[in-house]
Amino acid sequence: MRLLPASLWPRFLKRRVPTSLWGRSLLIIVLPVLVMQAAVTWVFFDAHWQTVTARLSEGLAGDVAWAVETYADDPSPKTLAVLADRAERTMSLSIALQEEAQLPREQQRGTIGVVDRAMEKALSGRLDAPYWFSTTRYPAYVDIRVQQPQGVLRIIAPRERAVATQAHIFVLWLMVATVLLLGVAVLFIRNQVRAIERLADAAEAFGRGETVPRFKPHGAREVRAAATAFLAMRDRIQRHIDQRTALLASVSHDLRTPLTRLRLELALAPPFKRQAAMKGDLDEMEHMIDEYLAFARGEAGEAAQTVDVGDLLRAAGDDARRTGAEVDVLAPDDLTAALRPIAFKRALMNLAGNAASHGERVRLSARALPSGGLEIAVEDDGPGIPEDMHEEAFRPFSRLDEARNQNRKGVGLGLAIARDVARGHGGDITLDRSDLGGLKAVVRLPG
Repeated sequence: MRLLPASLWPRFLKRRVPTSLWGRSLLIIVLPVLVMQAAVTWVFFDAHWQTVTARLSEGLAGDVAWAVETYADDPSPKTLAVLADRAERTMSLSIALQEEAQLPREQQRGTIGVVDRAMEKALSGRLDAPYWFSTTRYPAYVDIRVQQPQGVLRIIAPRERAVATQAHIFVLWLMVATVLLLGVAVLFIRNQVRAIERLADAAEAFGRGETVPRFKPHGAREVRAAATAFLAMRDRIQRHIDQRTALLASVSHDLRTPLTRLRLELALAPPFKRQAAMKGDLDEMEHMIDEYLAFARGEAGEAAQTVDVGDLLRAAGDDARRTGAEVDVLAPDDLTAALRPIAFKRALMNLAGNAASHGERVRLSARALPSGGLEIAVEDDGPGIPEDMHEEAFRPFSRLDEARNQNRKGVGLGLAIARDVARGHGGDITLDRSDLGGLKAVVRLPG
C-alpha cells in the first residue's frame, strides 16, 4: 500500500470531511468522544483487566499445582478423595482422575486470546507435568487436565477464578455514557443548525423572488445577529425594488398620456407621406416603455403554480410565428413544473422572439433532467453570437449590433429579462451554438 505524500494529505482529508455544518459539527463532537472512549477502554484493558486476569490465573495455577503435587505424593484413591473434598470446599475446584486416559490433542483457544495467554503463562510456570486446558469448552468453567502416571487428573474451576468476569459492566457503562453524551450533543447541534438552515431557506426564497414572512431569529447569538441583518437587508432591498417599480410605473404612465394623444392626432389627421413611419415610431416607443416596466417589475410578486410546460412553449411559438419565422415545438405532453406562469411566459416569448427576429427557423424544446429539473432550449438558424460575447448579450440594454442583425424592435432587454426570470426560479440561462447553425439559449431550472 502506497502512502500519500505529506503535501497531499490536507487535500485528501478535505475531500472526505463532511461539507455540511451539521456533519462537521457532529464530527467535532463524535470524533473526540470516540477517541476518548477507545483510549479509556484500551487503558482499562491494558492496566486493569489484563493485570487482574493474570493475577487470578496465577492464583488458580498455584492451586492446581498444589493439588497435582499432593496427589503425586500419594496417588491412592483415599488421597484423591480427601483432596477432591478439600479442594471443593475451600477452593471451589472439582477434581477427578480419568484412569489410563491421555491429554486431548486439539487445542481450544478463545477468539481474543488474552485469558489463554495468561493461563498458559501461569500453568507453565507452576507445572512440570504435561497439561492441557480450555477456557471455551464450558462457558462458566475452565477445564484443566494434567497428565499423571495413573491417567489424567482433571480439574474444573469456575471461570471467575481465572478471569475478571465483570469487566463488561465497565465497558457497558462507558458505552451508555457515550450514547447519552452524543444524544445531548446531537440535539444541541441540530437546534443550532436548524436556525442556520431556516436563514438559508429564507435567503434562497428571497433570491427567487418569493414572498417570505418575517421570522423570529433564534439560535446562537451570532446566528441571531446574521438573521437580523438579513431581515434588515431584505427590507431595504424590497423598499428599493418597490421604489424603482413605482418610479418606472409613474414614468410609464406619464409617457403613455402624450403617446396616446399623438396616436389619436395621427389617426384623425389626413393621410400624409410620413404617417406610417410615425405610427411605427409610436409603436416602438410603446414597446420600449413596456420592456422598461417589465424589467423593473420582474413579476416578483407572482405566486408559483404547477403549469404545463408544453402549453407555455406553444404559446411562445405562436407569438414567434407572427414574425414570419418557421417554428417547431418539441415538448412532452405530460411535462409540468412549478413556475410563475406570467413571468416565465414572458421570458420564453423574449427568447423565441429574439430567435425569430434573427433567423428564419426556430426550434423550442423541453425535457426533464435526470436530477428532477427542467431544461428548455430555444434555437435559431441565424448568425449567432461569438462565444466571447455570450455574457455581454445578457447585459441590460446590450444590443450587439455587430454580432447580430440590427434589432429594430426593443432596447436590448430581452435576454436580460429572460435570465432574471430564470434566476428568479433558481436556475439560469446559458448560450451555445445551435445544431441549426445559429444561437441556442438553454434554460435550466432545478427540481
